[in-house]
Amino acid sequence: MPNTIRIAAALLLDPQGRTLLVRKRGTEAFMQPGGKIDAGETALQALVRELHEELGLHIDPAQAVYLGQFSATAANEPGFEVQAELFRVYSAAAVVPAAEIEEVVWLAADQAPDQPLAPLTRDLILPLYRQLFNAPR
Repeated sequence: MPNTIRIAAALLLDPQGRTLLVRKRGTEAFMQPGGKIDAGETALQALVRELHEELGLHIDPAQAVYLGQFSATAANEPGFEVQAELFRVYSAAAVVPAAEIEEVVWLAADQAPDQPLAPLTRDLILPLYRQLFNAPR
């Protein structure tokens, strides 16, 4: 059984229906915004905190729609599995990379990413995103 990292992640969508991917400083893989769930914190509380710390976003927790729990090999921690509580969040606000976020990219449902992707993003979340938007690959 691999070591598990519990995170809250956002399928963050802009008014055009694009989704945001982020890359942390010192890493190569792009992934959903979000982060580790601290002790005593709910997944939703962690999501609200992380989106604010990493992107300067203030989201209304009531507007976050729970999409389920997804697990995959961790992109940046060898021997670990990441277990994500995924929420769909709409935001028209500008995102400002902060904290450990070095780069952000908006991706349309019908767009193939040029960037290397975290396994969770590549194998589970982007296919779900495309399914939600009925976009052919």
